[in-house]
Amino acid sequence: MNSVVELLEIESGIFQIKMQDMESKNTFSPALTEGLVAGFEEIKNRDNCKVVILIGYDSYFATGGTQEGLIDLQAGKGKFTDINIYSLALECDVPVISAMQGHGIGGGFVMGLYSDFVILSRESVYTTNFMKYGFTPGMGATLIVPKKLGISLGHEMLLNAQTYRGQELKDRGVPFPVYPRAEVFDQAMQTARQLAEKPRVSLMTLKRHLVAPIVSELPTIIEKEVAMHEKTFHQDEVKERIRNLF
Repeated sequence: MNSVVELLEIESGIFQIKMQDMESKNTFSPALTEGLVAGFEEIKNRDNCKVVILIGYDSYFATGGTQEGLIDLQAGKGKFTDINIYSLALECDVPVISAMQGHGIGGGFVMGLYSDFVILSRESVYTTNFMKYGFTPGMGATLIVPKKLGISLGHEMLLNAQTYRGQELKDRGVPFPVYPRAEVFDQAMQTARQLAEKPRVSLMTLKRHLVAPIVSELPTIIEKEVAMHEKTFHQDEVKERIRNLF
């Protein structure tokens, strides 16, 4: 779709959206966000698409907001809802597999959790690090993280903002497969091929039914998260943390 997001049909019915912004290490740079939006928009026009694999490059899946972007949000120059990339996988008509072969940081990890299938890497790190910078989570994280990881671990990740290796999350019992990084794509392809055997209309119909509760609840959660940002994001301490800890 552009130089940092690539859309390929890698087998019949199986499409791959690859994030490869090497300059920003797959933070939500303008090029990456625009490419993701364009990529999923193009998927809508591909009547032969049955499944999408979302993947990063090397040791990076997606690493969240840029420092400049976070500073702008802290200063009140926009909201995380201005460009909706977090729920692209949720709203995609066909199933999406997040092949998190690399690190998933903050909003990047949250974005991956909206997929229908999630595969983690043993070596990579995963974190919802919003509170590390002193502001409350956004992007619907307060809904999707506990729903996908379980209430106990989900709340722990959101409140403590700790970093976890994939192997550690596996030991904690996350409901996702965890493989060595070199095997993540192959496992994603195995799942994709199984899905591609099914009729497209049936896949779309069942996905729409399965995600309906999240789709229904998400707008209210987003509204509450924006309200929490109004209370927490504009503190001077948050600005200092973004500048010093990023």
